Amino acid sequence: MSSRGVHLDPGQRRDWLRLIRTENVGPRAFRSLINRFGGAAAALDALPALARRGGGLLPPRIPSITEADAEIAALARLGGRLVALGEPEYPPFLREIDDAPPLLAVRGRLDLLTRPGVAIVGSRNASGAGRTMTARIARGVGAAGWVVASGLARGIDAVAHEASLPTGTIAVIAGGHDRPYPRENEVLMERIAAEGAVLSEMPMGWEPRARDFPRRNRLVSGLSLGVVVVEAAERSGSLITARLAGEQGREVLAVPGSPLDPRASGTNGLIRQGATLVTCAEDVLEALDPLRGRPPPLLVEEEDAVMPVHEPDEDVRSRVLALLGPVPMAADEMVAMSGATASEVQILLLELELAGRLERHVNGTVSLRL
Repeated sequence: MSSRGVHLDPGQRRDWLRLIRTENVGPRAFRSLINRFGGAAAALDALPALARRGGGLLPPRIPSITEADAEIAALARLGGRLVALGEPEYPPFLREIDDAPPLLAVRGRLDLLTRPGVAIVGSRNASGAGRTMTARIARGVGAAGWVVASGLARGIDAVAHEASLPTGTIAVIAGGHDRPYPRENEVLMERIAAEGAVLSEMPMGWEPRARDFPRRNRLVSGLSLGVVVVEAAERSGSLITARLAGEQGREVLAVPGSPLDPRASGTNGLIRQGATLVTCAEDVLEALDPLRGRPPPLLVEEEDAVMPVHEPDEDVRSRVLALLGPVPMAADEMVAMSGATASEVQILLLELELAGRLERHVNGTVSLRL
């Protein structure tokens, strides 16, 4: 890891794409592999042996060079490009989260990605009052120089994007750039691609599934210094975004609503739990403006720095594996209970993940895949 920015050449960018698109390789595994082997090309060569040590019967499927080139070309035909973690165009505060995507597929204005952002999310079945409040807040924070991020869903998300389009908005989508969801917002997505920015971590052709939306939500909150929830029922996706924001160290703000409206039950609950109550754009600015000058992190990925590795012996392997099961567990707990080093535990978890035997959860815990 270093404080110097990186610029990937075309071959490195293709290798990064092949690695992150490899079966069982997620953002955390990607980072571990880059740190361990010093580059994506060396990591790709090491994958089969690592998966075998993790108990995999077959090596993980690695996309071919032709497949990677085809994805890059398809994105380019839509006017997009891949931005790598550590490059100057990569959103600086998104780099902070421990599962930051190594590559973002972006269409539109790259300059918006590096400006201070505030997320505005809420109910798909939004009330008239909720829509009005959303538009006022989005216009107000946009006029003050903030970029508005949201998830392009119907309802509050769409209103936030519409209202902030003249000043700067970022839409984070759960599928590929050629698979807009919901279809009714396809025209809006194309307007944002032309005047704002649309980004995704998913490959071209990817149809979003239910579990892809929480993944998208962590990017909406990760891009931003704060998340404003306008309307949200209990157990809604917007509350997932708020929870992720709290875990990422972001400010959580909520617009209060009538206790008679179920669409306000989630936001009122957030306020009871300590979220900042806001009723106008000025309230949002008062809460977030002090954070605006906070310097972004400087950690980036290197393509030439190899982390020294001490391979765990069989005794260490057995002690760590004995602790794992279907119940999620934190890595630091495994270190404390097994007597293994943090490096040894991370190596074993990486091997299990590449073998398809490990499940990583959004709070950083892991469990064995049944």
